[in-house]
Amino acid sequence: MRDADLAFRLYGTRQAEPAPRLLKCGKLTAQLAGGNLRAITYDGVEVLRAISYLVRDRDWGTYDPALSNLTVTETGAGFTIAYTARCNGPDGAILDISAAIEATAEGRLTFKATARSATGFETNRCGFCILHPIVGVAGTPVTVEHVDGTIEDTKLPDLIEPWQPFKDMRAITHTALAGVSVECRMEGDTFEMEDQRNWSDASYKTYVRPLALPWPYRIAANEPVSQQITLTITGSRTASDNPNTSTGNTGVIRLAPATATGIMPAIGLLITPEEAKASFAALQQPDAPKVQDLLFHFDPAAGHGAAAFGDFAQITAIHTGTTTLEIAVPCQRPLDEEMQEIAAWMRAARFTPDAIMVSPSIDRQSTPPGSLWPDCPPLEDIYAAAANAFPGKRLGGGMLSYFTELNRKRVPGENLAFISHGTNPIVHAADDVSVMQTLEALPFITRSVRAIYGEKPYRLGPSTIPMRQNPYGSRTMENPDGARIPMANRDPRHNGQFAAAFATGYVTSILDAGFETLTLSALTGPFGLYAGKNEPVEEGGKRPLHAIVKGLAEISGLEWQAIASSEPGKVLAFTVETETGGTVWIVNLTAAEQSVDTGQLGTPSGQTRLAPFETVHIGV
Repeated sequence: MRDADLAFRLYGTRQAEPAPRLLKCGKLTAQLAGGNLRAITYDGVEVLRAISYLVRDRDWGTYDPALSNLTVTETGAGFTIAYTARCNGPDGAILDISAAIEATAEGRLTFKATARSATGFETNRCGFCILHPIVGVAGTPVTVEHVDGTIEDTKLPDLIEPWQPFKDMRAITHTALAGVSVECRMEGDTFEMEDQRNWSDASYKTYVRPLALPWPYRIAANEPVSQQITLTITGSRTASDNPNTSTGNTGVIRLAPATATGIMPAIGLLITPEEAKASFAALQQPDAPKVQDLLFHFDPAAGHGAAAFGDFAQITAIHTGTTTLEIAVPCQRPLDEEMQEIAAWMRAARFTPDAIMVSPSIDRQSTPPGSLWPDCPPLEDIYAAAANAFPGKRLGGGMLSYFTELNRKRVPGENLAFISHGTNPIVHAADDVSVMQTLEALPFITRSVRAIYGEKPYRLGPSTIPMRQNPYGSRTMENPDGARIPMANRDPRHNGQFAAAFATGYVTSILDAGFETLTLSALTGPFGLYAGKNEPVEEGGKRPLHAIVKGLAEISGLEWQAIASSEPGKVLAFTVETETGGTVWIVNLTAAEQSVDTGQLGTPSGQTRLAPFETVHIGV
């Protein structure tokens, strides 16, 4: 198979991500990608996930400037990097950036950058973002130095903070591994930290500038803006202190039974009015997944009206499971009037869903720290109007957007039958590594929801790689070229094995939250299991994600048992108990072949080789 064909099979695109350049000096290593540093490690342990210089537009889209004049020099004592870059904004606006990076074998790294515009430049954010990892770091002690010189000894949040855990920051120091202290000092502006796990990013993000200040703002013409990040690592360790240097590390990933157990959730599929007719046809295909729930979306502000319910009713007539209607409530007229109108349309079409989820349309838009909350009726009144209009239906609430919005506006759950929200992995970054790393954040999200709502029935989704709605700007990003871009309404990887592996990793990461229903895709369209028109795969063709969703639907209701992986960033697994015995689901989350030792699981063969982004089912 040609490299281009393999890339398309894996990623749904023949566009390859540039490979990062690995830089080393002493015990310090870093990857250089697009002018930024990621995977910064010391003695084999990640100390920072990234140091990036980013420029955001007014919709929080990230510019992707081309680098020029790049020079990289490596010596035994360290490495240096220098480059320039340009962002081209609307109406001929330009922003030029000059950057310099220097690292020494003693564990010191500096990253300087100056932005200058000859025209003036509008931006929501321009400057450094520093990402701290979460696994093994969440809940651990840190020292924060504030801009006024005060020192705060505290901890990184364990449960996800809805607002910034730290503000007015000048430096933050944490312990990366026993005996190794890592100080990150930020100069040139006032920095603050947000808990990026809200958006399923696997990081705490320290950024410039404070969100309490107005945005978008304008960088004045010919006024340079300079910042510097200094990373200082102190401590002494010998080779014997580092488990990564152990002679027992053979490159084989070990799987072993863990103690957690539970019941596999119901699997749902999203149906929108725009895709209803195509979904009706797809459901009649012999290979259509026999999912347990269909989630119908209804949004009057998007032009959805009475006709949608006729299409929905036609679909429910051939569906053997449950149905749910999610309503983006306009809240523009008296609530009873809006709800009763929708209920009348449903009765006329003989559409009778089993459950209704309601959420104010305005709540799909994020309210950032320091912003005024938009006008919205009390949620208790919205739920009461829905209960009156749809008697006898299970009534759910939460957010039609993401956990971020639910965490910041915690809906009253006392009279709700279930809580629901979605996630999206390309809010802030869309490279392959960052997307797959979001799986690390999912257990923190589900545990945080459980801390708020206890044992309330919990539904998750729709959760897809493409973004169906942008809470942080006026629109999702168009992606006609099939690139990897944040907040895009289409993503090429949805067509490839990458999405299938992501879905398997997703369900494995959240099983212990005890979900009622999990919705990972639509049936048709850009979020669907079957390709539609103007897609890079044959119209009506099955995407690789189809097999995963179909398989998950087949094991819904069965008992699962957790499996521990020696390298969960590469391979994840769980076991389900069937009538004929157990089946192990194992997924390779990487683009490299992986060797997996399954001997402790009782599989017929003690070792399995997984192709890139492959999911396998092995009987035990």
